[in-house]
Amino acid sequence: QVHLVESGGGLVQAGGSLRLSCAVSGLTFTPYDLGWFRQAPAKEREFVSRLSWMSGATTYGDPVKGRFTVSRDSAKNEMYLQMNSLKPEDTAVYYCGVRRVAGADPRVSSSYEHWGQGTQVTVSS
Repeated sequence: QVHLVESGGGLVQAGGSLRLSCAVSGLTFTPYDLGWFRQAPAKEREFVSRLSWMSGATTYGDPVKGRFTVSRDSAKNEMYLQMNSLKPEDTAVYYCGVRRVAGADPRVSSSYEHWGQGTQVTVSS
């Protein structure tokens, strides 16, 4: 059974930093992508980043480019999201998801098969 667990969220002032983690277990397919998405109240789930587990290639959503960095620890089966220069508009629940690598756009949340429970990030002004 695929299991993803996010951690590291919290309350931070604007301009500050947080590091999110996503622990992954139970995967039986390869290759796969891991993605970070976020969802603010009354808004749709928004693409943040995507990491190809096999190649390490990354993609970022425009709102976070230059501020967020995704990385991995293959030995621990964990993915990380380093978030710097945080803004109040970054406030959301952050989710990690996993999908099989296929033709679907990795920036679309419906292309992901499994999700974690989410971790809240709140940025105060």
